[in-house]
Amino acid sequence: MSFLGVTEAADRLDVSTRRVQQLVASGALRAVARGLVDETSVERFITLRRGARRAWSEDTAWGAVALLSGVSADWLGERQRSRLRARLRDLSAAELVERARDRAAVTRYRAHSSAGKYLRTELVYPVGAAARLGLADTTDIDGYLSVDDLDGVISRHGLVRDDDGHVTLRATTTSLDLVRELSGRGVLLAAMDLAESLDVRERRAGLDALDRALEDFVAECTRRADPRGGRVPDRLARHRAPSPGRGAPAVGDRGSVRRA
Repeated sequence: MSFLGVTEAADRLDVSTRRVQQLVASGALRAVARGLVDETSVERFITLRRGARRAWSEDTAWGAVALLSGVSADWLGERQRSRLRARLRDLSAAELVERARDRAAVTRYRAHSSAGKYLRTELVYPVGAAARLGLADTTDIDGYLSVDDLDGVISRHGLVRDDDGHVTLRATTTSLDLVRELSGRGVLLAAMDLAESLDVRERRAGLDALDRALEDFVAECTRRADPRGGRVPDRLARHRAPSPGRGAPAVGDRGSVRRA
């Protein structure tokens, strides 16, 4: 674990020392001792807030994941869904990650090596997504759980807070049935999680998959607006990567679920 002084963290973030203290107080940065901030928490903050854009609410963030996965976000009103679709048509992958970061509160821990197989049974996570995104399997644990279950899981498995740890818990107030449904629809949710990683290869794999998802979404919206066909407008495609080949992972299937 490496540390930064408050002044050094402020320089890294290009903010005042007072702002760093505010970020520590809010939990956005982790203080490890008086006047010292965990360096990894600073790096993660930079990764997720490069453009300083305001995060969507939890409901809206999950609505974005749902729409990009081909699922109707029925918990949002029709006007909200319409506005969200319009926003998604003009977002880059990095902007999407930044906007949807509040879909869950993310905390990292270290755990005993024997805790893994038991801990996974209490989490919701995309199965086999790493291979579909061209990544090797890892022993790291990364999954979603209800905010109401967080303290119990930490206690039962002896988890210790560590921003460099190999256990990532994503606590959400959203129905886990919805999260489970979305985690089973292609690689979209897994890509969102990977795009938040500090590992360059994982982040790139996540962003590339999100680029493809956004490109497909724009193309589908264009087809609906003009059933006769036509190209994706340049202003909507400017952030998109080229279309994947035949072997690219599917992002999602169409369907409908409701948020509890």
